Amino acid sequence: MTFGMPTLMEITEIEKTVALCGELGLSFVELNTNFPLHQPHLLNASQLNRLAEKFDVGYTIHLNDEMAVAEFHPAVSGGYRQAVAETIALAKQIGAKKLNMHLSDGAKYTMPDRIVYFYEAYLQEYLEQTKVFRDMCETAVDDSGIRICMENTNGFRNYQLAALDILLDSPVFGLTMDIGHNYCAGNGDEAWIFAHQDRLHHMHVHDAKNRKNDHLALGEGELDLQKYLTLAKKQDCSVVLEVKTVAGLRKSIDWVKSAGYLE
Repeated sequence: MTFGMPTLMEITEIEKTVALCGELGLSFVELNTNFPLHQPHLLNASQLNRLAEKFDVGYTIHLNDEMAVAEFHPAVSGGYRQAVAETIALAKQIGAKKLNMHLSDGAKYTMPDRIVYFYEAYLQEYLEQTKVFRDMCETAVDDSGIRICMENTNGFRNYQLAALDILLDSPVFGLTMDIGHNYCAGNGDEAWIFAHQDRLHHMHVHDAKNRKNDHLALGEGELDLQKYLTLAKKQDCSVVLEVKTVAGLRKSIDWVKSAGYLE
């Protein structure tokens, strides 16, 4: 089990982010492609490798949250798939073995008595597009050892679980468990993730309370952190301490050290 840090809004320079990671004794930075400066076509692999060597850290990569790779229009889904392919190419250059990815909810159709999700209403088309994405990723990843770890967010919907079954048919894909998201979604994903824990390779750890306030420093919320870190250790996961401030990150590292998970 290794610990890393997320990209932080309050630090705008990659070198300062990597330097902080090294200072804190963490193993990796999770580069986040939601940030404008972290787009794969803008990141400099040589610079990232130089910083990794200088500060003795590595990288994982968080893909853009809106990766609608199974959209029905080929230009839309194709654009997202191309972004994933570019990120895989960058990951190969910098030795990042894990990409973190959300499953898009897709568009929804509001009716008088209910909300219909297009991916659910047109499930076969959605799953066919998911297969196309899976096969593209297998080709792009090849024998690099990269895994694309699918993260729970606001509770997996049935059509997303069907998509996950397709993705997990490939060894290229695995799972990320975000323990704060799971808590805020009423722990609805926990049983499914635990049942598939052999595919769990990555974890986002942060505390939460009141079923809505997450990304808190460890020890500030209501989660049974020991339970999840025990699972992470069992599965030899990489663990992002996904708190969003430097102060919160420092506090979380103190908690992890006091619990005996980090020297």
